[in-house]
Amino acid sequence: MEWTIAALLAGAGTLGGVINALAGGATLITFPAMVAAGLPPVIANASSAVAISPGHILAALADRENLPAPDRRFWLLSIATTAGGALGAFILLAIPPAYFILPVPALIAFATLLFAFAPQVQAWSARRRGGQAQDGPARGVLPIALASVYGGFFGAGLGVILTAVISITDPGNLRAIKSLKNLLATFVTAAAIVIFIVQGSVHWPATLCMLAGALAGGYLGGHLIRVLPASAIRAFVIVTGAAMTVIYAAKYWF
Repeated sequence: MEWTIAALLAGAGTLGGVINALAGGATLITFPAMVAAGLPPVIANASSAVAISPGHILAALADRENLPAPDRRFWLLSIATTAGGALGAFILLAIPPAYFILPVPALIAFATLLFAFAPQVQAWSARRRGGQAQDGPARGVLPIALASVYGGFFGAGLGVILTAVISITDPGNLRAIKSLKNLLATFVTAAAIVIFIVQGSVHWPATLCMLAGALAGGYLGGHLIRVLPASAIRAFVIVTGAAMTVIYAAKYWF
């Protein structure tokens, strides 16, 4: 691998790690970087997922006191998200590559819009948290499972979707909701990347370069969050996502 490509991937991983620590949305940076490095879109998506996957579990462990109790509901959600992530990964690898390429601009646009309106989604969810939770351990399992299928297939914006669904079905403090979201996202990505690895869909030199950058970026982001306004990072991610939507639409649709 040329040093310029390695530097691009490590830099994208670092930036993605910082962005995830400050605001979320690393996939909008790391996936285009993998494609720019010359990887086919499906391989780029799988490799990007592996490279940034440690961020979810590290975030969950960082707030261990708010992790959910291992009750029946937790195990139902664990099974649903693991199965959903695996199904999404199988769909990605089963369809012809052209069918993944075709919706890529729309997926990036969807993820960018979801990221842009995340504060409104979270505010709406907070208002819903003021009401009564649904009853039963199976509450919210179906929408969370569907979100997990999307997460295994592409993944950008997964955190916002999971946060919204959990907030609606489980009124409670936001830290507990975020901890559960990080844990469930870990199950989704773990199931997906196991399949990607077993199927040989990961480009390891590119993945390891980006993973090294992502780990460094996550550590750096933990310090920058004290001094760098999250609004600046959010604006950067939104502008980048919009630009990538236009670029990929021109490349794959016209």
